[in-house]
Amino acid sequence: MARNETRRAELADAGIAVLAREGSRGLTHRAVDAESGSPAGTTSNYFRSRARLVEGLVERIGERLAPDPAVVERLTAQPADRDSFAAHLRDIVRRLTADRRVTLAWLELRLEAARRPEVAALMQQVLRSGLAADVAYHEAAGLPGGAREVALFHYAVDGLMLDRLTVPIDPGTTTDDVLDAFVEALIPLA
Repeated sequence: MARNETRRAELADAGIAVLAREGSRGLTHRAVDAESGSPAGTTSNYFRSRARLVEGLVERIGERLAPDPAVVERLTAQPADRDSFAAHLRDIVRRLTADRRVTLAWLELRLEAARRPEVAALMQQVLRSGLAADVAYHEAAGLPGGAREVALFHYAVDGLMLDRLTVPIDPGTTTDDVLDAFVEALIPLA
């Protein structure tokens, strides 16, 4: 297997672009080669099968959506209250909207999980471990609410991203207004 991690990341980024633009059916090794400007067969040297390619994309999406440690440090320095929770939520949405292709690719993988058991198994593992990590972070930071609220925010933000990245049901309402409404509805005042 090829070991050039920079090249692997470039190919995964090309795969994300293909997935976001063409959907799951368009995601092939050949399409990733073309998107990245690589010679035919390059992608298959790094990702031997379609399953390995999908795993590589999930991993790369996770890297691209990971929080900036400096931002996390700044956020955790704030008092652990409803406003701080809203600031954390805004950072999540900022990361999800920084490059719409990344989140569209993620949503496409979620849809593909409904069609392919092997993708469902991978996504289930990633989603559940992500939720557990988010709950642990939330509790360690002393933020209001608990596991239930964190799960509800996952559901809400997933729906919000689908709405904002496709066809908004209410384009006149800002994303910040929606986030404020989520926080107000789910986190009681202390």
